[in-house]
Amino acid sequence: MATAYDRDLDKNPANYQQLTPLAFLERAGSVFPDHTAIIHGNARTTYADFYARARRLASALAKRGIGKGDTVSVMLANTPPMLEAHYGVPMTKAVLNTMNTRLDAAIVAFTLDHAETKVLITDREFAPTVKEALALAKVKPLVIDYDDPEYPQDGERLGELEYEELLAEGDPDYAWSMPDDEWDAISLNYTSGTTGNPKGVVYHHRGAYLLAQGNVLTGSMKKHAVYLWTLPMFHCNGWCFPWTLSVIAGTHVCLRQVRQKPIWDAIADHHVTHLCGAPIVMATILNAAPEDKRALDHTVEFFTAAAPPPEAVLAAMADNGFNVTHLYGLTETYGPAVVNDWKADWDALEGPARAARKARQGVRYAALEALSVRDPETMEPVPADGETIGEVMFRGNVVMKGYLKNPDASREAFAGGWFHSGDLGVMHPDGYIQLKDRSKDIIISGGENISSIEVEDVIYKHAEVQAVAVVAKPDDKWGETPCAFVEAKPGSDVTADDIIAWCREHMAHFKCPRTVIFADLPKTSTGKVQKFVLREMAKEA
Repeated sequence: MATAYDRDLDKNPANYQQLTPLAFLERAGSVFPDHTAIIHGNARTTYADFYARARRLASALAKRGIGKGDTVSVMLANTPPMLEAHYGVPMTKAVLNTMNTRLDAAIVAFTLDHAETKVLITDREFAPTVKEALALAKVKPLVIDYDDPEYPQDGERLGELEYEELLAEGDPDYAWSMPDDEWDAISLNYTSGTTGNPKGVVYHHRGAYLLAQGNVLTGSMKKHAVYLWTLPMFHCNGWCFPWTLSVIAGTHVCLRQVRQKPIWDAIADHHVTHLCGAPIVMATILNAAPEDKRALDHTVEFFTAAAPPPEAVLAAMADNGFNVTHLYGLTETYGPAVVNDWKADWDALEGPARAARKARQGVRYAALEALSVRDPETMEPVPADGETIGEVMFRGNVVMKGYLKNPDASREAFAGGWFHSGDLGVMHPDGYIQLKDRSKDIIISGGENISSIEVEDVIYKHAEVQAVAVVAKPDDKWGETPCAFVEAKPGSDVTADDIIAWCREHMAHFKCPRTVIFADLPKTSTGKVQKFVLREMAKEA
């Protein structure tokens, strides 16, 4: 029934605007025009110039017919054009697709076709893979090459235009417009899921706006914070940090490659306050040669979102000047949406009890409305006893719109009004969740998802292989790596090196198994492979 609060109190332009992270850059460019927005090698870009270049990109794309619903794909390292694309592309109401630079040509071609890419901006470093992908793809996008002036590449030019030539066509005062609806798509990210072909995860402006601000709150980020790009920007739009930094007029420090000395130099020289990464980044920092490490006069906040770091690693990071916070999320939740919110009284706990708290994934971000562990059949919450296993589920405005062109997968993911993560975990009495297993057999190596099914499919195609099963093997450096259990055909003399070489020839190298074990696969009475047995075998291998 309508009330007095429902009459003559309608939305109008004065009291309602669409939420979009694009407004963050407009504000930063206006309020802090001379503050350094981007550091890349010896180059410096102010917020005024950052905003102007993003508008140039939007204007140039619009002149070439790019508009609402079009996809602009980018194959870029952590460089200024990647940051500019996060604003310039959606300023035209188009959708940004940031592609994983580690993927093989076949998957890149699939992505281009599935996204119906109209424009592709690609760094010359990745020219060999991109050239092959373009030959395989059905779409024929406008190709723009990026020549990084700070780190010249000798890769082949694939398009008719270089990135700076494209920007020269644009207007720095381009009058971009807000999205028609904050529910409109802003970006497209592909996740490997559990099948060979990736699924396209669609983000909206509202979610990107909210998670960008959620990062500020979770990270206690102050005005003009300095962020080092050790996390790939292609991964969940860099966990939305390309938009986050504009909220606080912070400084992006670009890093093409995660290497020890450049990381330490950047942290010390630019007074970096925050960075993110998988356990491999922590290992890179800690294992640096003594002469490459630098003395720090401040504490650096480090966010990691893979397996919980061991206590020894946390202690070593603290000794080197880093405070580590454990996060958890998925591509479908715009990156991390759960944080192990550490409580001060836990500092007094002794070793095992303290480690038990550190092993938890945590509680929901302020930007997430609900986090639960439920029985996927009944959809009832499991008891908060720290023992009863259920599926981790999310609900809120930082959950994806759905999977592009895949309504069945979207319906399955949203069954019962919750997003089903596919991760199995428990809820502790204090409301903190802890993961126990992955129901979809995804392997997380160096922060990247690897589908065990995809790896198995490649190995099955080897002429000497009769059966194969791939599981995660714990790894101190990468968190996990693929471990392949192979049944060779009778009389075969195929070796582990042969299998690994075959995989490296037919798929992205980071997906290839690092361990191959020849054995009879344990099976149930119905013939299903018992992967839980293989996981235990892999741990002992």
